[in-house]
Amino acid sequence: MNMHAAARPVRTTCPYCGVGCGVLATPQPDGGLAIQGDPDHPANFGRLCVKGMALGETVGPGGRLMTPQIGGRRAEWDEALDLVAQRFSATIESHGPDSVAFYVSGQLLTEDYYVANKLMKGFIGSANIDTNSRLCMASSVAGHRRAFGSDTVPGLYEDLEQADCVVLVGSNLAWCHPVLFQRLAAAREAHGTKVIVIDPRRTATCQIADLHLRVRPGSDAALFNLLLAEAARRGLTDGRCVDGLDDALASARATDAAMTGLSADDLRRFFDLWCDSDKVVTVYSQGINQSDSGTDKVNAILNCHMATGRIGRPGMGPFSVTGQPNAMGGREVGGMANMLACHLEIENPDHRQAVQGFWNAPMMPKAPGLKAVDMFRAIEDGRIKALWIIGTNPAMSMPDADRIVRALAGCDFVVVSDIVARTDTTRLADVLLPATGWGEKDGTVTNSERRISRQRPTLAPVGQARDDWRILADVARRMGWHDAFGWSHPSQIFAEYAAHSGLAGRLGSDFDISDRAAISRPDYDAMTPFVWPSAGPRQDRRFFGDGTYHTPTGRGRMVAVAPRLPQPVTPALPFRLNTGRVRDQWHSMTRTGTAPRLSRHMAEPYLEIHPGDAECLGLAPAGLARVTTPRGEVVLRVLVTDRAAPGHPFAPIHWSDQNAAFGRVNGLTEAIVDTLSGQPALKSTNVSITPFAARWYGFAVSRQPIRPTADYWATATLTGGHQAELAGLTLPDDWVAAGQRLFGIATTPIIVRDDRRGIVRLGFVADDRLMAVLFVSEDPVAVSRSHLAQCLVQDFDASLLAGRPAMGRQDEGATVCACTGIGINRLITAITTQNLLSVDDVGKALGAGTNCGSCRPEIKALIVQASNRAALTPVSG
Repeated sequence: MNMHAAARPVRTTCPYCGVGCGVLATPQPDGGLAIQGDPDHPANFGRLCVKGMALGETVGPGGRLMTPQIGGRRAEWDEALDLVAQRFSATIESHGPDSVAFYVSGQLLTEDYYVANKLMKGFIGSANIDTNSRLCMASSVAGHRRAFGSDTVPGLYEDLEQADCVVLVGSNLAWCHPVLFQRLAAAREAHGTKVIVIDPRRTATCQIADLHLRVRPGSDAALFNLLLAEAARRGLTDGRCVDGLDDALASARATDAAMTGLSADDLRRFFDLWCDSDKVVTVYSQGINQSDSGTDKVNAILNCHMATGRIGRPGMGPFSVTGQPNAMGGREVGGMANMLACHLEIENPDHRQAVQGFWNAPMMPKAPGLKAVDMFRAIEDGRIKALWIIGTNPAMSMPDADRIVRALAGCDFVVVSDIVARTDTTRLADVLLPATGWGEKDGTVTNSERRISRQRPTLAPVGQARDDWRILADVARRMGWHDAFGWSHPSQIFAEYAAHSGLAGRLGSDFDISDRAAISRPDYDAMTPFVWPSAGPRQDRRFFGDGTYHTPTGRGRMVAVAPRLPQPVTPALPFRLNTGRVRDQWHSMTRTGTAPRLSRHMAEPYLEIHPGDAECLGLAPAGLARVTTPRGEVVLRVLVTDRAAPGHPFAPIHWSDQNAAFGRVNGLTEAIVDTLSGQPALKSTNVSITPFAARWYGFAVSRQPIRPTADYWATATLTGGHQAELAGLTLPDDWVAAGQRLFGIATTPIIVRDDRRGIVRLGFVADDRLMAVLFVSEDPVAVSRSHLAQCLVQDFDASLLAGRPAMGRQDEGATVCACTGIGINRLITAITTQNLLSVDDVGKALGAGTNCGSCRPEIKALIVQASNRAALTPVSG
C-alpha cells in the first residue's frame, strides 16, 4: 500500500497529553503529514495546541531506530527476538518469574498494553509490570480506589462548560492541556464561569483566574480540609451516601489554616466561590499527584465533592487530567503492578481465578508486583536480572535519575523497544528493538474523560519498525505460548479485551465494553470515539451522581486526611525547587524536539527565580545557575521573574543528556514515594543554587549537527539546521580551532573580533552559503536568535555577523505564537503603537493567538503590562 498517495485525511488521535484530541492527518507526497484538528471529535471539536499542529514535522526518519541491534551491532529480527525469548526464559528458569520485569509507557496503545500485561501476569506469572504512568497519575488511581471502590473518573469534559465554578489545583492547564484550557476560557467568556487557580507559581493559566491562591507548596490537602470544614459549617454536607464523614470532618476541623500560607481574606473568597456555586468542577494534575502524600491530597479533594453531592452530575465533580495520551488506557488494561485489567483487583482471589481461566493461563501472581521506584531498586540490588523497557526513557524521567543509570548499567540483560536510536536509556540496552511511531501505529487510546478513540496509521513503518504488540507476541510465542498470542491484527486484541471486560462486568466492575467483543476488522477500522461503559446494566455517561459507588456497601468512602507539608528546607539546601513542563515541549523531547517551531518558544533549560532570590544569590538575568542536591546537579539559564514565589524557583523537566550538558532535572529529585500509590515526589525537591561562573558565553547556528564539548551547552533544531547555547569556565587558546571542532568544519572562517569587549564572531562560508556561525562574548550573548535562525535558509550576507536585522527590519524576538511565528517584539510594537486592548484585537491585527490559542495568556500578559504603563521594551530572543 502506498500510504503517501492517499488523498483523503485519516482520522486519528494526538499522541501527546491525555486530552486525546482528534486529528486529521493527510499524507503528503514528500512523506510528511498535513495536520488539522478533527472538527467531529468530541474532545477538541477541531482545536489543536501547537504541539499537535506541529505533528507533521515530527514524523521523518531522522534519528529513528531503523533495525534491531544486539550489543550495538545491527541484527535481524529473528536473531534479536530469539535472544530476548531465550534470556527471559533462562532467567525465569534459574531465578523464578519475579526475576524479570517490564517497564512500559502511557504512550503505548491499549492493544500493546493488553499484550504486555497478559504476557507478564498470565504467562510469565509475575506482576512485575509497571508503567511511567506511575510517575504521573498513580496517586489519583489510589485515591479513586480508596474513595469510590474503583479507579473511575466520574465526569466529562463538557462539565467544564456547564460548571458555575472551576477550580484548577496543581494544574497549569494553559500549557499542559491547552485544548481543555481553551474550552474553559471560552465557557468563562460565554457564561461567566468563575475560575480559581491554586498554585504557588503564577502560571499562564492564571490569566483567566478570578482568584489565584498562591498556597504554600504542598499544602493542598490542608486547603481542602479547611474547605470541607467550612462546607459543613454552612450546612452543605450530607452523610447519607458516604461512610466516614464524621472522621473526615474531625480531621478537617483540626487543620491549622496557617499551613496554607493564605490570608483569611483569600480563604474566605475561596470558600464563598466554591460553596456558593452549585456546580463545581475541581481539575487536578501533577501538582497534586507528584507528592509523597499525593493520595491524601486526592482524597481531600474527593471528600469535598462527595460530602456535598457535587459529583457525577452535569457541571460538577473532581476531575483528574492525565499527562500521557493513553495513561487512562493503561490503567484500564491493568498495565500497573497492582491491578488486573478492567478494574479487577490482583489481591482478589476470585478476580485472579476468573482472569486466569479467561486467558487459559498457566499461572497468576497472587500479590502486586514492584512499582516503578521499587522495581529499579530491585534491578540495582540484583533481584531483577532481566528488564524490558518499552516506549519510555527512565534514565531521564525517573527520580534520582543517575541512580537509575547505574542500575541499568549493572543489570544482566536490558531490552529497550523505542522509536529513536539515541536516548539516555537506549545507550544502556543490550538489545534494541525498533518500534513503530505515532503515525504508523494502529490501535486505540483512552483519554482523561474515559473516551476510547482510534489511532490509525497514516504512514508506512520507518525502516524495520514493528508494532509493540507484535514484538511482544513474537517473544511470547518463542517462549512457548503460541496459541494465547496468535493475533494477526490489533482488532483481534481489542475484541479479546472487550470480551475480558464482560467478564469483569459480571464480577461487578464498572468497566464494560463487551458489546464490542465480536467486533469485526471493518467495524474496528471504522470505530468512532465513545465513552465507556458501553455495555452492562449501567451505561450512564457519569458516575456516582445517584450516590451509588463501587464499594462493598455501595457508599462512598471518605478519608480522614491529616495534612503534612514537605520536608523543610535546610541551610545546606535552602530552596524548594518546583518542576514542571513548558508549553511547546513534551516529555524528553524525542518527538517535539525535532520540530523547529517548537524550539523557538523555550530553547534551553532554565531556572525561573524570584528577583529577591536572584539578587541575594548574585544571579543576573540570562546568566547561568548551578542547581545542586546530594544526588546531582544541573546548570540552567536564569530567568528572573516574580512568577516564581520567593524561595520556590521553577525548572522544566524536558531536557536530557541528548540535548543539554547538565539539564536533566530529575537527576536532582529524591526517590521518595507516596506509601499508598508508589508515586514518587517528582514535583519538588530541596536544592542549593549558586552562580555558574562562566568565563565566556556562546551562541551558534549550523547547517550540520553541532558537537559541543563546552562546560555548558544546550542544542535545538532549526529549519535547515541546528543551534546551540554555550558557556565555559575556561577560555580556549584558539577560537578558530574551537569553532572548527564545534562544527566539524576545516575551512577558515570570517572573523570579527573586539578583544576589549571580549567579543569573537566566526562565520563559516562555503560556495557563498553560510555553513555555521559562532558568537562569543564575556556576557550572555545579546544577538537576535530569531533572526539568526532564519539565516540558514537565506543567501549569505556578511552583515549577519552583526547578529541582528539590518536597519529598518524588526528583530522578531523570542517566539510567542509558535503557530504563526510571531515574536515578542512584534507583539510589543503592535500593542503599543496600535492601541490593541484585547487578545482578540491582537489576533485581528497580527493573527497571533487565533489558531491553537496556547499563546493567548502570554499575549494577555503583554497587554496588561501595557495597560499598567509598565515599560514594554523590545528584547533580543
